[in-house]
Amino acid sequence: MEQLRILKALFSAPQQWIPVRCLQPRYCCHLANSGVTSGERRATLDKFKTQISSGPSFQDFIKGSSVKQTYVADGEQHDKHGYLSEDLEMGNSRKVYFETYGCQMNVNDTEIAWSILQKKGYHRTGDLNKADVVLLVTCSIREKAEQTIWNRLQQLTAMKKKRLKSPTPMKIGILGCMAERLKTELLEREKLVDVLAGPDAYRDLPRLLTVADGGHQASNVLLSLEETYADIMPVHHAPQGHSAFVSIMRGCDNMCSYCIVPFTRGRERSRPVSSILEEVRMLSDQGVKEVTLLGQNVNSYRDTSEEQFCGTDPTKLSRGFNTVYRSKQGGLRFSDLLDKVSQIDLDMRIRFTSPHPKDFPDEVLHLIAERGNVCKQVHLPAQSGSSQVLKAMRRGYTREAYLDLVQNVKRIIPEVSLSSDFISGFCGETDEDHQQTLSLIREVGYNVGFLFAYSMRKKTHAFHRLQDDVPAEVKQQRLQECISVFREEAARVNAALIGSTQLVLVEGESRRSAKDLCGRTDGNTKVIFPKEDVAVQPAESNTASISAGDYVLVKILSANSQSLRGEALSHSSLRGTTTHCETLPRQQVDELRHNHGSKHSLD
Repeated sequence: MEQLRILKALFSAPQQWIPVRCLQPRYCCHLANSGVTSGERRATLDKFKTQISSGPSFQDFIKGSSVKQTYVADGEQHDKHGYLSEDLEMGNSRKVYFETYGCQMNVNDTEIAWSILQKKGYHRTGDLNKADVVLLVTCSIREKAEQTIWNRLQQLTAMKKKRLKSPTPMKIGILGCMAERLKTELLEREKLVDVLAGPDAYRDLPRLLTVADGGHQASNVLLSLEETYADIMPVHHAPQGHSAFVSIMRGCDNMCSYCIVPFTRGRERSRPVSSILEEVRMLSDQGVKEVTLLGQNVNSYRDTSEEQFCGTDPTKLSRGFNTVYRSKQGGLRFSDLLDKVSQIDLDMRIRFTSPHPKDFPDEVLHLIAERGNVCKQVHLPAQSGSSQVLKAMRRGYTREAYLDLVQNVKRIIPEVSLSSDFISGFCGETDEDHQQTLSLIREVGYNVGFLFAYSMRKKTHAFHRLQDDVPAEVKQQRLQECISVFREEAARVNAALIGSTQLVLVEGESRRSAKDLCGRTDGNTKVIFPKEDVAVQPAESNTASISAGDYVLVKILSANSQSLRGEALSHSSLRGTTTHCETLPRQQVDELRHNHGSKHSLD
């Protein structure tokens, strides 16, 4: 009450207005007492204000503030940092060396990062000893992948210390998923790197490297809801230039309980279809014969960049599948994109990875079946054969729904080749669950598989809610059993191709022998065959050598779980070919083999 009385007294006291002089602003400047004119003072003040306005703004110091982007007349997007001149962000012919780990998306990310740095005057080198900047494009999906990077960083740090006194000290950068997931450990605890750039921060690389040149660590691992690098044309470095990866979407919304991708790559966003088609046309003009469309959940592609695409139709899922998120509406779907891409070059193979089984409605399967240049190879990641484990994984389907999808795929695409992913030893997996996975592998019959023991990742649903209760030795035992069964089934699937004629896209020399060439079938199975001249066209006597990027018809003579062996018959073309195993009548095949020469023994 005493305080209230004091306040009341203050506010009830009569106001007394105190006269205040109008003070002139004073500036800390050596010109203050030098007798300069007011005009000169004003000019000095204006210059000072200009210098302040060109420096960092308040937004530059706010955590999470995005870099301002401006668009110039030619449509190219630029990042603007008002406090760094463009001269400072130039590479000045410094040499950058890339090492890429993990999935195909990281290969594509490397091409994007290099495109950005190349425009800033950096040069690329394949010699680590000549590198001024070493950038590791990393993967976080499993602990083993991260440990590989930690070991590599120790080696690179030793090299870096030897060059501390050189005119151009080596800078080390981590790009990609590991940069986002382990930013604190990389920058603070280990202090092994100079630059960190997450998957959505590659545009910021020139600035980050400039900051690192000043002796400071630099980091940008912010995830974006919009970044697709649609305006960045990747610099492709495919072997012999015959194949290329094209990113069509980034991120994932599925939130499978074991998966770190939504936390390192962010939410799903799709690249505008016009940008994708432009890149595929460019690759076709360069003579590329195979394009793989890429995305963390590639067949959930949904372009909403144009108003005409934004309808109200809900996204269709495979029958019996569901999602953790509400149904999405509108947008140009994956089937629409695949349709447009396949029409650009009828002599260019189209593949896509990595899909989710939930996003295979019938229209996608029918399109694959109808288009001769869309490969009849479908990746269906199962992860487990047990409905109980699938539920714990939050996959959105049961064993029965998955097998129904497999039957539907085989019905619509009779010649389909199937591949899959499996995780052994997930949280709570029993021996009965494991046996169900083995039986699923036997029942489906895959020709390619990617199998791993479960590795718990921080931030995931499993990390917070489940117990990693399967012992490491049991995980490894189950993994080896899965691999063994997988190889048995793959050998059986591949053996069924003996005697057929396959259209093979040649990749180059076999790694085991310079006398052999290797390539891949439409079903993505490796084929090895002798390096010899063959007929220019079927039933022609003129012959020509075989080079990487050529299509050739190969008679399959033997098979194992990993590859096929055969004999090249003639050059060929994808255009107009629909059923590769029946391209030539048996009599014509035998005639070609007789004209070409004697049979070759197989190892």
